[in-house]
Order: sequence, then structure tokens, then C-alpha cells
Amino acid sequence: MNDLLYALHELKPLLLVLLLPPSPLLVLLLLGAALLRRKPWPGRLLLGSGVLGLWFAFCEVGADSLQGMLLARSQALDLQTLAQIRAEPQRTAVLVLGGGALREAPEYGGPSLKPISLERLRYGVWLARHGDWPLGFSGGTSAELRDPRITEAGLAQQAAAQEWQHPLRWAEDRASDTLANARLSLPMLRRDGVQRVLLVTHDVHMSRALRAFRRVAADLGMEIIPAPMGLRPNSAYSVSDWLPSSEAMRKTRYVIYEALGLLGGR
Repeated sequence: MNDLLYALHELKPLLLVLLLPPSPLLVLLLLGAALLRRKPWPGRLLLGSGVLGLWFAFCEVGADSLQGMLLARSQALDLQTLAQIRAEPQRTAVLVLGGGALREAPEYGGPSLKPISLERLRYGVWLARHGDWPLGFSGGTSAELRDPRITEAGLAQQAAAQEWQHPLRWAEDRASDTLANARLSLPMLRRDGVQRVLLVTHDVHMSRALRAFRRVAADLGMEIIPAPMGLRPNSAYSVSDWLPSSEAMRKTRYVIYEALGLLGGR
């Protein structure tokens, strides 16, 4: 079993290429084109499905619809809710989950957090300041960084102190996935008396994060409150939201990636 899990881990990049758009939809198009002469109607059906699939995978409406079908949605923490949390006696902390780091950012002359991680850290700093709560970050190293001495948590410590002048209270630097984020960071916070955690990550990632963190928190007597970010505004869709865009395609890929993560238990 261990050999099988290791083999699947090694094949993960290839499997993601095959499973994430646009690869499956391109396969539909190729199959449809191959069947056109011998079986026109099945060929046209596959071609049409591939074209429509590509269109909706590349537009905001399609990405949001897919998220609604595959993942649970979280609500943003409004100011009233934050005020209620602050008024309650439980010791509260803000914990930000890392979303990756760059081995080299030429403009900075070294490694840096990926934009997705910086967005989460920025919101975490805002929450911590708003509620006067301590701030933590969870994220280890990765093969992409190619140096075990460089971790997301270390880069977050540097960014929080230098860019926002708000040092981290905790920096968990060993986790390699969402479940490890929970298993390694929550006991650390609990030892410092934390009873409630405002969990910061992107809305698309929140379903998987809550499952992992609430599973671990139940054994520690801790409460996990989702603090999602990157949510879509409540305004109606515009014409441009029905048109393909690179941003919508990235969101579609992220949604499917998270759905696969839920199925895989990580």
C-alpha cells in the first residue's frame, strides 16, 4: 500500500495535467474529430460538448457554477460578526494557510510567496489588527523551492514584519498539505491557550481546509471559524462574465483541483 501511495504521489503532476482542464475537453474534441467520418452524429456530439465545455470552463459563470456543484460555499466575515467574536471570552487567533512559494522572484532577488499566499497573508494581517488577535501562518517547504531551508512560513514571517510591520506569533514550517497544516499548527496554538481559530484561506480551498481542521480541532476542544477570502461580489453577472478569460480558467482549474483533493482525503 505504501508503495502504491508513493507511486501516486510521484505521478501527481502528470495526473493533474490529464485531469484538469483543458486536457479532458481537448480529448473530447479529438475523439469527436476522429469519429466524424465513420459516425457523424456521435462525432458532432463530442465536438459540440468539447466546444461548450471549453467555453464554460473559460468563463466566470461556468467557474462559479462548477464551484457551486462541487464545493460548499462560505460566507465572508462581516464587521458585525467580527465584533461579536471579539466580545466573547474565548482566546482567539488568526491562522493563515500557505498557498505556495516561488523559488526565485527576480525583482526581489530571491524567493517569495506566491501571489495567492500573499493575498491570504494580507487578509490575515487585516483580521489580526481588526480584532487585536495574534497571527499565525502554516506552510512548509516544497520540491518547487528546491531548498529545505526555505519555507513558506519563513517567507511569511519576513513579509509580515517587513511589508506590514505585523510580526507573526506562530510560524508552522513543516506542513506539506492541508491535513498536515491542521495536524501541525493546531496543537501549537492550543499549547498557547488558543480556543478559537479564524481560519484564513481562499473560498475555493475552504471546504477542504474546514474538513481537515475541524477533524483535528474536535480532539483538542477548539473551535474553527472560516474566514474566507477571494469571494465573488453579490452583484449580478455582467456580459463579460459570460465571455472566456484567463482568470476564469484558473478558477475552474482550482475548483477541480480542490474537488479532487476532497476525494483524496488531503
